[in-house]
Amino acid sequence: MTAVSVAAVPGLPEINPDSDLPQIIGDALESANTPPQDFDVLVVAQKVVSKAEGLLVDLNSVEPSDEAKKLAKKLSKDARKVEVVLRESSRVVKTFKHPHSDEGTMICEHVSGHISANAGVDQSNIGDEDAALLLPRDPDVSARTLHMALTERFACNLGVVISDTFGRPWRMGQVNVAIGVAGLPALKNEIGSLDAHGREMAVTVPAFGDEIAAASGLVVNKASQTPLVLVRGLNWNLEEEGQASDLVRNKSEDMFR
Repeated sequence: MTAVSVAAVPGLPEINPDSDLPQIIGDALESANTPPQDFDVLVVAQKVVSKAEGLLVDLNSVEPSDEAKKLAKKLSKDARKVEVVLRESSRVVKTFKHPHSDEGTMICEHVSGHISANAGVDQSNIGDEDAALLLPRDPDVSARTLHMALTERFACNLGVVISDTFGRPWRMGQVNVAIGVAGLPALKNEIGSLDAHGREMAVTVPAFGDEIAAASGLVVNKASQTPLVLVRGLNWNLEEEGQASDLVRNKSEDMFR
């Protein structure tokens, strides 16, 4: 029987721009008596990464543009937040005013390439109504920084996934996805392998990073304040390390753009 364990790691304090996040994560793992082993994966919530990188914006300091004011009026949103979203976006994909919600939605492509509501700009669990938290500008770089520090500390081949919560086209609800990956493949290419009936697979490429991120969501919730998850029991080819940008579909292959 193949078994995978997914466990929230307790003990992380409130993170701020002065926090040494790799040190804090390593200390939490040791305090929980769960030092990582080869092929363990640490899933770290985007929110703590962004806080450590000082990406909290005071909305009182934001002067909305005319475009932001126009969209804010159309969507019943705070023009200051709309302005921040526009600054973080390479393009606005879609805007939508839901008939059962007071506030509309902006689907935007973040400068990193990930597409989500409000380009990932978030106001939940930050304790200030006049503040907003941004995504890391390059989450893969953030993941590599954590990966380098933690592999050195624990002397093992571990993976790091930075997760965020996204909605999905054609599906209700939200799931955790990988926006930053280091030390493991974001995609597992099984094209050319044989299935259980000996048939060659032609298009099978599991989103390994997203599968791991989604699994982490089973043991945490927004109110739990456990932004670190240890996933154990996986395996991968150490020569096939990837990054979360591999999960972003190329424009030439995207039939919905």
